[in-house]
Amino acid sequence: MEIQWLKAFLATAEQGSVSEAAEQLHLTQPAVSKRLAALEQQLDTPLFDRIGRRLRLTDAGRALLPRARHILNEVSDAERELRALGSHVSGSLRIATSHHVGLHHLPPVLKTFSARYPDVALDIDFLDSEQAYEALAAGEYELAVVTLALKDYPNLEARVIWPDPCVVVAAPDHPLAQMPVLDIADLARYPAILPDLNTYTGRLIKREFDARGLKLTAKLATNYLETIKMMAGVGLGWSVLPRTLVDDSLAELPVAKLHILRNLGVINHRARTLSNAASALQQLLLATADQQRAVPGSR
Repeated sequence: MEIQWLKAFLATAEQGSVSEAAEQLHLTQPAVSKRLAALEQQLDTPLFDRIGRRLRLTDAGRALLPRARHILNEVSDAERELRALGSHVSGSLRIATSHHVGLHHLPPVLKTFSARYPDVALDIDFLDSEQAYEALAAGEYELAVVTLALKDYPNLEARVIWPDPCVVVAAPDHPLAQMPVLDIADLARYPAILPDLNTYTGRLIKREFDARGLKLTAKLATNYLETIKMMAGVGLGWSVLPRTLVDDSLAELPVAKLHILRNLGVINHRARTLSNAASALQQLLLATADQQRAVPGSR
């Protein structure tokens, strides 16, 4: 069984399309189709049902998928270990990041990284933090830079890079913004615009309400913090946002005994050997965290 066949199978399974798999692998569509056909012929079973323009895994394909991913990860780890015997930082590096981290925290780090290691080809995917955790655990990425989970994952190592304190906000003319003293019960009387309550940030907020036996009413839910900021700024509801996003379009609400701190950071799989490129990026991120701790009052 050829490694290239498995790469074609995995890319097609992830993309659901031979043409998109070919684009990802930088191959022609006939080349990918030929590799899939060779793999199916060797296994003597179809791996995809071809329905319309999309492909769906058969039972055999679903059984092969985790094994193919494991085999390719083992091959990739072996290649990385051998390359790590040298000191040159090059090759490709695939990472995941959330939209907020990727837009507001990661760019200066990536600028420094690209200038320092010009031979590295970065491949960055934007995912919700929860999806990034699952994808990293499945071996799809070497690193993810995201909002850190509220619980520990035994197979994943998480390190805080940016503590991210959050504040309650509303439009300056919102009724809550006119109240000199607030508590969480006051918030419960008005609808909120929040990240999905199944996200790490949403769970942090819901936990505070649950601890007090209060109902949290989310009028609208979106995982894009910039969208939440806009909606809160035009008066559609109160919200909770990182303090770094708050500007004159919003009023910060001083809610007594409500302290919400989420952590943004980098995660990697404990069992996976990092490439020189991934290790270099991780060290640069950790150096960023050290620099912030060394500056009084830094966030």
